[in-house]
Order: sequence, then C-alpha cells, then structure tokens
Amino acid sequence: MRRRIAIVGGGPGGLASAMLLSHAGMDVRIFERQPHLGGRTSTMIEGGYQFDLGPTFFLYPRILEEIFSAVGRDLNAEVKLLRLDPLYRIVYGSGGTMNVTPDAERMAKEISAFSAADGPNYVRFIEETRRKFARVSPVLQMPFSNWRALLSSPMLKIVPWLKPWLSVDGELKRYFQDPRVRLAFSFQSKYLGMSPFKCPSLFSILSYLEHDFGVFHPVGGCGAVSTAMAQCARDLGAQVHLDEGVQEILFEGRRAVGVRTDAGVYDADAVIVNADFARAITRLVPDRLRKRWTNARIAKKKFSCSTFMMYLGIEGTNEHLAHHTIYLPGGYTENLADIEKHHRLSDDPPIYVQNACITDPSLAPPGHSTLYVLVPVTHQHENVDWSQEKGAFRKTVLRQLGKVGITDIERRIQSERVMTPADWDVGHDIHLGATFNLAHNLGQMLHMRPRNRFEDVDGVYLTGGGTHPGSGLPVIYESARIASRLLLEDFGKPTDWLTPSNRHPVGNLRASMVGGER
Repeated sequence: MRRRIAIVGGGPGGLASAMLLSHAGMDVRIFERQPHLGGRTSTMIEGGYQFDLGPTFFLYPRILEEIFSAVGRDLNAEVKLLRLDPLYRIVYGSGGTMNVTPDAERMAKEISAFSAADGPNYVRFIEETRRKFARVSPVLQMPFSNWRALLSSPMLKIVPWLKPWLSVDGELKRYFQDPRVRLAFSFQSKYLGMSPFKCPSLFSILSYLEHDFGVFHPVGGCGAVSTAMAQCARDLGAQVHLDEGVQEILFEGRRAVGVRTDAGVYDADAVIVNADFARAITRLVPDRLRKRWTNARIAKKKFSCSTFMMYLGIEGTNEHLAHHTIYLPGGYTENLADIEKHHRLSDDPPIYVQNACITDPSLAPPGHSTLYVLVPVTHQHENVDWSQEKGAFRKTVLRQLGKVGITDIERRIQSERVMTPADWDVGHDIHLGATFNLAHNLGQMLHMRPRNRFEDVDGVYLTGGGTHPGSGLPVIYESARIASRLLLEDFGKPTDWLTPSNRHPVGNLRASMVGGER
C-alpha cells in the first residue's frame, strides 16, 4: 500500500519534499491556502509588471540541482540561470561605492580603494572560508535529532572552525580592518534576519558562497524556480490542492493521522509542515501535545527582523543602476539597534533595491522597468503601529532611493504595492511578521532548533526556514531533503538515492554570465 503524505504548504520546502517523496512512490498531496504555489518564492503581477514576492536571487544552486537530479530531472534544463557580475553594488552612506565581483583581481582592487592593506587579504579570506565551508556543509546536511548529534564525526571536525566567541564581524576582523569592507562581507547576516555584530562567526560562509559559487538571476525571477518545481512534482504524481488551507492536524494519541482542511478531512500516514513554524505549530498542533515547543516557550524565543517592501512598476529604465544595489548608512550600527533592541523606525535606514529589468527585460512592458525595494525593520512590536506609520515611512524609503541614484521616482511610478510587517503577519501567516523566522543565535541552532522529525509528536516532519538547518533558499531545500530522508527511513524505504553529494565544485559552469567582465 502506498503511504499517504500530506504536505502543509506549497513553498520551496514543501515543493522539494513533494518531488522527492513522489519519486519514492508515496501518495503525496500538497495543501496550499493561497491560489498558487511557491509561498514567498512566488511571482506577483501588478499592472503588467512582474515581481518576486520574496527572494530575488538564487544562491548556491548545487542543492536544488541534486534534488532535481535525484528525481531524474535537470534544473538547468527547466530554468535558465544567469550568473551576475557584479554580484551587487554597495553604496555607503559614510562615503564610497563598491562593485562586488567574484573576479579575484578586480575584487582586490575594489577593496584596496577603501583600504590598501585589506585588498591582498581577499584571496586569503576566500581560501580559508572555502576550507571552513567544506567541513561545515556535511553538518548542514545531517539531521540533529538530539544533543548526541553534537558528538558526530562531521560535527567534531568543525569545532575548531566554529569560534562561538566571535561574531561574523569579529571573524572578518582577521582579514579586513576597514569597517566598510567588513560590511561588504557581513551584511549577508540580514539574510538570516540578524546583525553581523551578533550573528555567529560560522555564517561568514554566506558571503563566501556568493563569491565562490555565484549569485544568479533565474529568468522570470525566483518564482520561475518554484513553477518548475511544482510542475515536476505534478509530473511525478503529487496532487495539489490550491485555496485549501489546513485548519488542524488530526491525531490519534500523539500520532498524526490526517489533516482537516477548509474542504474536508484527509487521512495521512505522515504530515510534513512547510509553513511558518511558530504560526503553524501553535495553530495545527494542540498545545497539550507539545512538550518542548509549547506556546509559552515559543513566546520566549528570539525572532528575526521583518521587512518593509515596495514593489514599483515605473516608467523608463535605470541603465545606470546595478541589478542589485545595497545602501548601507553611516549609522548602520545604530540602525541595527533600532531594529533589534529599540524596535523603532530609523530616519536613515539601509535599503536593498533590485533592478531586475537590466538583466531580464521580460519583467516589465517595453520602455518600463520594475524596482523591488526591501528595508529591514523591526518585527511586529507595540512601538510601531503600521496603520499610522506606513505612509510616512514610504516617504522615507522613496527619499532613500535618491541615495542610490534613483531620482524623480514619484512621477515615474505606474504601479505600486507596499508590504509592512503587519501585512506579512496577517496576510501571509508569519509569526510577528518575522520574515526570516526564528533568529539564528547559538541557542536556536542545530539540535536546539525545531527538528526535521518534529520531536513533540509522531508522524510530523518539518521543512522551511524555521527548522534545521535554517533560513534562506539553499538550506530550506536542504531541510526538505533531510525531512524526506527521515520520513522514508521511518517507513523502511531506501534513501541512498537522495544522499547529498560531498563534492564542493566552485561555481556553476553551465550558467550564463551577465554583466561586467567575463
């Protein structure tokens, strides 16, 4: 008899799980409350302009390439990935602009323009972090079902590299003295919703991944990747239920036996939850069944920042603007304190701008372009009432666009959508609107993060940014692979076909390169 698997949520983790488990012969059903799949990694169309709702670039494609390969498909045949150079442009409020490139010689020159002493250390940083990543990646591929996993061979090998007493910024001081240079290799901690001055030094691997493996633009946006995954899952036999949210997981004792949706009841031998962890678990699993992740304990956990979003369809193009631009204010440290400690809005916030049409003109009508603007802000907090602050903060963000060279913007806007933390919370069921989920501090990593085989009940598995290994598309795909492997092992099914590769090739030679020098 085929095992029946219910997947709650059709985001990237749910789609990857559906692909793998359908290929393994399971009877898979995806239940998605939205009218489309992809979760936050989906496409949004406003007035003829096409945007990614959430992630706007593709990093470290190897994991998803291996998932596609495991089910007999080729990611690169399904989605065209364009490798960017420059990776992005950084504009510093304290002065200076840096075009960040994976070309070692050019990157050393960019760094030397800020600090002559720092430039030669770029290659040393890449080489030493490459060695660290080679040791860390097997740990990110394994489940942490209990504290004993800390004594595993892969884990013991990375102990000398962990340096828990150092933050990412502290680690980077070994290579770069200029604080602006360090920011170029540490702002990526915001991908985890954390400050580089608090984020564990382990995550210096994030900027390394960009430089050694590339930053990619999928033609059509990151939503095109989710579309390809959804089609693959359907081709493999997965059934998709759109506009059908799961209201509760059904239990017999402590074992999950099905789900109740908006439309009815479905029996299941196992349930995979691919939804915001804190919101989904507190709604779907009764508190009385949870021992480690009770409502009271979840309320005490640390959550990431949120984001204020503007999706702008504009008249004209911005040929002078890079595909990705980051503005970092001179008071970056104070801004981080505003977000994480004071929970208030800054007058000079950092911003990220995607000008995707410079690479992919198909996203807007001829002669027009899209701008995706993201501002890190506090998650939902009583200090900020977005019903009152939204309009004023919108004006602040438009003013910030002038600092990266986007002028006369108000007159050029043809289509606009704004998202606040309140919208992420209410409209997308994200706890506190914390778009990067549980914070990635040392007390909420590895076995102390929610586990892929959910420890509080039987027959429930977790994938997504709220579980191990953490937030961000590559590790969300990895969480799906871990959860699928655990589920198959529990049902006595072979799993050797989805064992991760231990190879660490540099880059993706099959992808096209766009922008800059080749």
